[in-house]
Amino acid sequence: MRSAKFVLLTVSLMLAMTSGSLAGQTTFIERYQARVSATQAEQPHWVTPLVTVTPRLEQEIRTDFVHQYNAKGFALWNYGNSKGLELIPERHTEIIVNVPPFFNRSNGASDGFGDISFLGKERIYSRNEEHGNAIVTAFLSGSIPTGKNGNGSCCAVVTPTIAVGKGFGQFAFTSTVGGTLPVANARSLGHAVTWNNVAQYRITKSGVARFFWPEVELNSAFYKGGPTNGETAVFATPGLIVGRIPLSHVANGKPGRLGMTFGMGQQIAVSHYHPNNHSTIITVRLPF
Repeated sequence: MRSAKFVLLTVSLMLAMTSGSLAGQTTFIERYQARVSATQAEQPHWVTPLVTVTPRLEQEIRTDFVHQYNAKGFALWNYGNSKGLELIPERHTEIIVNVPPFFNRSNGASDGFGDISFLGKERIYSRNEEHGNAIVTAFLSGSIPTGKNGNGSCCAVVTPTIAVGKGFGQFAFTSTVGGTLPVANARSLGHAVTWNNVAQYRITKSGVARFFWPEVELNSAFYKGGPTNGETAVFATPGLIVGRIPLSHVANGKPGRLGMTFGMGQQIAVSHYHPNNHSTIITVRLPF
């Protein structure tokens, strides 16, 4: 029920900000969207990867669906995958409010919602394709233990991250490094250092093929303390992102801010230890 209300609220907000037709708010919306367009023009225009959080500032509503198998071979559906509403309230800043994911399990364990989470980005350095094609951004994410029946953590967790990206023609490379810091019960939960690397290629600059971005990610986690102390989990994630497909146009015929991006990939364990495997990831996004 909470997820349905959140989706309705964010869709209404998105439509209001893209239509520019609400009485008494048109001027504010136009100024806001112009500021967002200006700040995004200062950064590379790569597409956001499947798993790795992009250092670019985005404004969109996003939801993902993940089907995976745990270490015992039982299937799990993750609806939402901790995605939600992304906004750019200031030139260098993005805030993300994520809907709690819903877990549907096949092993008889209790289904239910997971933890709610938030993420803030502060862009430190950016150059668009014409002036260097690079970006550096700091993240700070946090989760609140709202999950029930074992579908969430016992405690709040904060995760600082640094992300860098560099483009070379049609290629784009992104790398992020972060670490989990439990607010309480750190001895039992332990810590994890995550390291994600992405290589993307835009097929062409023009024509329909310009929307196609094949990619491969290497997603790694190094565990210290807790029940998985000393373990390392590494996943290779090949995928394809299609976007940003314009759904609106401005008066001069150029694409408007409302668009659609979608994609799909498979996360495959390449390390001996892995808490899950063969995760099929589907993503749907509405940039605005």
